[in-house]
Amino acid sequence: MTSSLKAVSSKWIKTRIMLKHVKLRQYVPTTHPFGRSRLSAMLAQHGMLYVKPDIGSLGIGVIRVEKRGGAYRYQSGVNIYRFPTFEKMYQSLRYRCGTKRYLIQKGIHVLTHEGNPYDFRVMIQRNPSGKWECTGTAARVAHPQKAVTNGSQGGTIYSPYDLLEPQFGVDATSILMLNMEKIAYITAGQISRTYPSMNELGIDIAVDHRLKPWILEVNTRPDPCPFTKLADQTIIRKIVRFGRANGRKYDLTCSKAKKSPKQRIATASMEQTLPSVEPSLEPFSEPPSENE
Repeated sequence: MTSSLKAVSSKWIKTRIMLKHVKLRQYVPTTHPFGRSRLSAMLAQHGMLYVKPDIGSLGIGVIRVEKRGGAYRYQSGVNIYRFPTFEKMYQSLRYRCGTKRYLIQKGIHVLTHEGNPYDFRVMIQRNPSGKWECTGTAARVAHPQKAVTNGSQGGTIYSPYDLLEPQFGVDATSILMLNMEKIAYITAGQISRTYPSMNELGIDIAVDHRLKPWILEVNTRPDPCPFTKLADQTIIRKIVRFGRANGRKYDLTCSKAKKSPKQRIATASMEQTLPSVEPSLEPFSEPPSENE
């Protein structure tokens, strides 16, 4: 069954749609509705989790939960709360969540820059011809005192190449960027099977230390603010142009996100043909398709 909706707020609904796709499901961290037994089991298995509102944006309400030895703690905003037992932590979390529906997501030990975690926002939109097209990727480095990377939470925006190439080299960076875009195309195809009227997605992707991408969240009314902080302004101009063609207007007053101190504009050499090396994530075997 399809829907004419252009935006879907529930993270749980979008997660279930992605899990139906045989290729996408391996890039979706284990996610379940918040509950005592599920929280206990997932903490025992993974050690670190994120508890997040089912409906929400801008990183508001996201809580990082950890089990360290026999003790427990969670971080909300810049505050860290420690507990001697699981039960005491659970009761505190339950009180903090209130009556809102929350989800539990397996935590990913993501790449870091100067000790701060970072992830990526991949923007994919329908172009004026109606075909899905990736229009930009930005890296988001978390505020030093926070567990979320959102620019609205004080994160700093970088070109992905400025963070990845010095650490992993040109070849691995090119492969990773290509794989993130392929994941975005397949995600757009899968989501638009149920919601064919959707015109844009902002896909938040974390990358672990094996360079495996993980889909943290799919935003159906994405905020393009991170892209205003990139040195290459052709990216935000294209995003705005495609958005306008789809009837979307953006507020580009972006005061909370920070611009990285040094950026370079991507050159043609960064878009070279991929070399024949073995990446830690095997590229998809066929090109992405809207009908996949």
